[in-house]
Amino acid sequence: MDLLTDRIKDDMKASMKGGAKARLGVIRLILAAIKQIEVDERIQLDNDRTIQVLDKMLKQRRESIRQFADAGRQDLVAIEEAEVLVIQDFMPLALSEAEVDVMVSEAVLESGAESLKDMGKVMALLKAKMQGRADMSVVSLKIKAALAV
Repeated sequence: MDLLTDRIKDDMKASMKGGAKARLGVIRLILAAIKQIEVDERIQLDNDRTIQVLDKMLKQRRESIRQFADAGRQDLVAIEEAEVLVIQDFMPLALSEAEVDVMVSEAVLESGAESLKDMGKVMALLKAKMQGRADMSVVSLKIKAALAV
């Protein structure tokens, strides 16, 4: 099995050789986050768990981008956006909007959800399938829209 962490480490070496300091800094942040979990939980992360770590890092950066933009700090927005691009390089291929719509519709049918009270059932079905491949806040809005009908 090809581990995502191995790919990240290889990319770190390439960034060091290529002198890509900004990219190298982000990759080191990624590896530090992975290592922290491995040490705390005494495990080696598999690809799914690594994707969860990357997804969390993306979520943090998107929130920072929003806050910096609200504060008019475009310099900091640019830094965060550059970090997002590096992190996304290691994520699975993103789902298209049409693919997300189809998966939401299928999950609503599969779960038998009829109202917003059943949103948790639908989200539970989709979370594992979409982890790291779609912005779950957008998916949540799509589920609400589907269940509000």
